[in-house]
Amino acid sequence: MTEQTGGRRVVTNMSLSLDGHYARRDPRDMGWMMPYAHTDVARDHLAALHASATTALLGRVNAEGFLGFWPTVIGTEGVDPRDEAFAKWLVGTDKVVLSSTLDGVPWERTAIVDKPASDAVADLRSTEGGDILVLSSASVVKALLAADEVDRLALTVLPVFLGDGPRLFDDGLPAAQWDLVSQTAGEHGTLALVYDRVR
Repeated sequence: MTEQTGGRRVVTNMSLSLDGHYARRDPRDMGWMMPYAHTDVARDHLAALHASATTALLGRVNAEGFLGFWPTVIGTEGVDPRDEAFAKWLVGTDKVVLSSTLDGVPWERTAIVDKPASDAVADLRSTEGGDILVLSSASVVKALLAADEVDRLALTVLPVFLGDGPRLFDDGLPAAQWDLVSQTAGEHGTLALVYDRVR
């Protein structure tokens, strides 16, 4: 059983296809996800997650994507207020990017950390703050699930079969029980699910 220190929860957020994939074979192909990303259920789901978070934890690839796109949303005419609120949160919050290849910090309030995800989380848990939100970084989420370091598992399930591509849940994960704490069905059959780890 994982001991938590500092009272900080690790919250992971991922979108999955109905057949369990988080990406197509080519992970840059995000077209399957886009019809569902701009729905009320997706926006409200993300808003609820970042409301209690004070640190964003990302892998390098997702950091480059998120931090290249979201700051451009701020001040854009016609943008959904929930999208702008998330963008402002992401720019203004502390960010930890796990990377062994980045040698500079191109983003404000960002630390580059070259260590396993579970070690980075242990360091963050020992500090004061709110939730540690892992944003759609599959390699980080998978490592934290394998180490039983996830306290809240947030999933957006999209009603599509991808047929192939990487899966989030690998065989060999530690046995665990989860409580469903919220469920929302939205447009196009999207489901937003939040589970808390029973410890």
